[in-house]
Order: sequence, then structure tokens, then C-alpha cells
Amino acid sequence: MLKTGILGGGQLGRMLLQAAANYPVETFVLENDDECPAAHLCHHFTKGDIKNFDSVYNFGKGLDAITIEIENVNVEALEKLEAEGVKIYPRPSVLKIIKNKIRQKEYYCQHRIPTADFIITNKLEDLNQQEKFLPAVHKLGEGGYDGRGVQLIKSKEDLARGFDVPAVLEKMITIQKEIAQMVAVNEKGDTALYPPVEMLFDPVLNLLDYQLCPAELSTQTLYKVEAIAMAVVKNFQSPGIFAVEMFVDKSGDVFVNETAPRVHNSGHHSIEAHYSSQFDMLWRIMLDYPLGNTDAILPSIMVNIIGTEGYSGPVKYEGLDEVLKIENAFVHLYGKKETRPGRKMGHVTIISKEKQDLLHKSNKVKRILQAKT
Repeated sequence: MLKTGILGGGQLGRMLLQAAANYPVETFVLENDDECPAAHLCHHFTKGDIKNFDSVYNFGKGLDAITIEIENVNVEALEKLEAEGVKIYPRPSVLKIIKNKIRQKEYYCQHRIPTADFIITNKLEDLNQQEKFLPAVHKLGEGGYDGRGVQLIKSKEDLARGFDVPAVLEKMITIQKEIAQMVAVNEKGDTALYPPVEMLFDPVLNLLDYQLCPAELSTQTLYKVEAIAMAVVKNFQSPGIFAVEMFVDKSGDVFVNETAPRVHNSGHHSIEAHYSSQFDMLWRIMLDYPLGNTDAILPSIMVNIIGTEGYSGPVKYEGLDEVLKIENAFVHLYGKKETRPGRKMGHVTIISKEKQDLLHKSNKVKRILQAKT
């Protein structure tokens, strides 16, 4: 039995553990909240801070392998564990690059991977001198996630909303589509690509609203997306699963936005819609089994269930009965006891041969299913 640790106990850890039930693994989770979504699904739960060196090191030293469900972990502890023979997915060298958006952007430049023009700002005073660079997006160097730590700076009046700590000011691109490409890499360096998905965001929360798979792309753009995603991942020189998020502009040019070195929101649909889900795939990689089949069984759409505005407290799901009546709609609730506005509470994946059917049913889900109190 492979003793495998997961740093973080949120919904990604939960779905990873659900897939682990099919494999010979003994699972361990480290998380500060003993009522987190993954707590009751693992074999061993440890309450502790994934950002703390001692907590991560002591948690990992008896394990065979460790993976993450969020980048914001103590990399120094993982480096020490790796040096002592624990397998880390992805390698700490990758996490060092990815967890800091400044280093991540520099990595793309170093390897000639197309990305939006950017300027590094260390304090608000630096930002105030960049009026000519606007419109742009200001992103925290470290600590941002799910739309937090991102500010749109369209004009001089918006400059005060920026960050007074190291950050990246990224030139705004006129986007035609936002694409995510999941790539799996095993220990031998073999790769498997999932079909790219098209992401549509809530403009207020800056959170993923729903995503369509496969993305509608011309053959030429699809080749660009796949080649760029492969270049990003190849240069990491690490096994694991990676979500490469990209922009396609009106000219069909493709730019990398950012990369997540882990299972990701843009791969949730793969549980029902693909032969091997992203979660199944990561277990195959960690166990050194053959890579799974990434083909789609049917086209799909995934809708996030987000905490409803104006409601905070113990969660109640309105409209769940009605959504469960929808043909080929698969509901995933993340087991979070408390809802609050903008919090990810679950997702629904719908599969169908017809795009119009997917869009119709996804809009119905968004309208009916509410996380309230």
C-alpha cells in the first residue's frame, strides 16, 4: 500500500480521495480544519498548517508520496522531504515557480512561452508610475486564489485599488475565449492531454461560472493551445497533473495566463465525461501505473454551485430535488457545512451530444440550485 499524503483538505482533496478508493493506497490529509471536506474520507487526518515547515515535515516524513490541492504550501519542508526520498507530485522546484506569480511570469519569458506583457511592482508607488501601461490587471505575487488577489486597473482612477506588496501588472488582452488545457505527465515523461475546455467567468466574483468541453476552437488554434501547454509542462521536468490556463485573442493568438500544478476546477467534468478523470489520472501517476484514457465519453458542461449573495451560515440547498431530475446531470456537493457569498459549495456536470441541450440544462441548474441558509 502506497502511503500518500495530501496537503489541504478542501474539495479537491475530497474528490482525490473518492478516486483513491479504487487503488491500493493508504491516505493521509493535513489541514487546519478538522471538519474540512476531505477529513472523513481519508484513512488518517492530521490537524495542522500546510504553510508551516514543522507541520508539513513531520506530516510527510513517514510517507511514500505527497501531493497538494493548493499551491500555497511550505515548499522548504517539501524540499527536505524530497531529499530524504519522499516522492512529491509535482516536484518542489515546480511549486517554487508556480506559487509566486512573479516567478511564474519570468518562467514563461525564460522559455519563450507566449504570455501577456507585464511589469513587476514591489509597492503601490511603483504601480502609480505605470499609467501609460493601462488597462492592466494587478495580481498579488503570492497568496491569491479563486479571483482573490486580482484587481482590474483600467484607468488612473483605479490605481489606488492596487497592491502595496510585490505583484505583477499584466497588460490586458482583448480576449475572445479563455481556455484551460489539462496535461498529465508520468515519471518517464510520457504525457496525456485532455481536450481543452472553454471557461466562462462570473464578471463580478471573477470565479468560474461554467465551462464547456470540448472548447470550440479552429484546428489551427487547437494545435497552438496544445503545443503551448506541452511547452509549459515539459520545462517543469516533473511528473504530475497540470492545468494550463490560456487566453485566445481575436487574431487567434494564444497566451498563457497561469498554470496550476495540481487537479483543478477546469477538470472536474472529467469525473463523468471522460474515461479517466483528472483525479484517477493523478493516482495512476503517483502509483506509476499506465496513464489513463483522456478521451471524452460525451461533450459536457460544468456549473459551479456558488454561495448565494446575502446568505452566510449553515447551508441549505434549494432546488436540489429538481436538479436531480435532470437527465445526465451529476451533482457534487463538497460537504461544506457553512455557506457564504461567492464560496464554492459544489458543482454539477451535465453530459449530452447536443451543445444546445448542455447550455439549456446548465442555465436551468444555475437558476434553480441555490446554496442558502
